[in-house]
Amino acid sequence: MSTEVGVVLPLNAPPSAGRDGKYPVLYLLHGLGGDHTEWTRSSAIERYAESRGLALVLPRADRSYYTDMKQGGAYFTYLSEELPGIVQRAFAISGRREDTFAAGISMGGYGAFKLALRHPERYAAAASLSGGLDIVRRVTGPNGFQPGEAGRIFGSADELRDSGEDLFALAVKAAAAEAPPRLYQCCGTEDFLYDANRAFLDQAMSAASISPMTKVWEAMIGTIGTGN
Repeated sequence: MSTEVGVVLPLNAPPSAGRDGKYPVLYLLHGLGGDHTEWTRSSAIERYAESRGLALVLPRADRSYYTDMKQGGAYFTYLSEELPGIVQRAFAISGRREDTFAAGISMGGYGAFKLALRHPERYAAAASLSGGLDIVRRVTGPNGFQPGEAGRIFGSADELRDSGEDLFALAVKAAAAEAPPRLYQCCGTEDFLYDANRAFLDQAMSAASISPMTKVWEAMIGTIGTGN
């Protein structure tokens, strides 16, 4: 599997001595129609990260949904197992849980939550912006996938439900973790993903020991993540 990754370091903000000279890191994930340059081309993320002394890791995952595809690349294994070791060896990036975060938009919001919920021991928090969180609903209903694409990624809906790709099931499992990750979630009310985001919020809130840190931005109708 061949792919690309961008790394942004806060060169004018020295690493904190309290972190053994290493930067905290945000794994920032793109959406279904984007790539690893999406955030640096379309936002001021470099400036925000610089001001906070935060390293950014921006992987390219194509249209994989950050999944070990049934027919395709092993993108989740790459993202969760291989990439952290690569960037920690190459750059002054911390591997400590309290310094490690994930966030993404749409498909990337799903990927960020999946990282944190499958590995609560590695990620302190995750954020989803207009995330495609109810992947079972997306596979079985209107979804933005190309013909046959969902099956090539996930297999059948029966295989997907309650699996390690189903965030609703993962939220329940993560509730039993010693230190569940903090989750931040937002979605505009006119977004076609809004109902799925509300459903996931209800699921996360019902898992009593999860600290959701969630907010749905009702006032920002149609301005957040209206794409895929």
